[in-house]
Amino acid sequence: MSLTHALLGLLAVEPASGYDLTKEFEQDLGRYAWQAGHTSVYPELVRMAERGLVEVTEEGPRRRRTYSVTSQGREELRKWLLEPWGQGVVRNEQVLRMFLLEALEPEEAAAALRGVIEHAEQGVTQLSAHRAHRAEEPPEGRDVLGQLAAEYGLRQYQAMRDWALWALDHLNQRRTD
Repeated sequence: MSLTHALLGLLAVEPASGYDLTKEFEQDLGRYAWQAGHTSVYPELVRMAERGLVEVTEEGPRRRRTYSVTSQGREELRKWLLEPWGQGVVRNEQVLRMFLLEALEPEEAAAALRGVIEHAEQGVTQLSAHRAHRAEEPPEGRDVLGQLAAEYGLRQYQAMRDWALWALDHLNQRRTD
């Protein structure tokens, strides 16, 4: 995944300024999916415009530009979204930690797993509350995408918690054998 694809996806839902897009990354998108600040968003928009993926549709005060995705940009986003999953570079710190738990003493590994359980339960609680709050308002624009992502995140936290409980039980079984 790249910042280009994240920006194309946001702009495919509705035109936005660099400022608006940066604000999106400061909220749930940046917390759960992809982080980007204004120092990367603005230059990327310029590069995307040079490539014909987006265009400036409005210029306002203080050089505020509103960008829209072009048909070429929509095709690039479509192509990327329909690629088979797992084609990109994998960098998942949580999975790396799971691989390396064996390097710890059993008591430390158990403490780390309890930390995973606590983290996952906090995520379930936060996303459940977020989802309940959003359910009160009819979704529109980017909120529709956010609800899909929140459900994915909720289920991911539930799976992480279930895995950590299983792993802790497995570790305890090994220690008693």
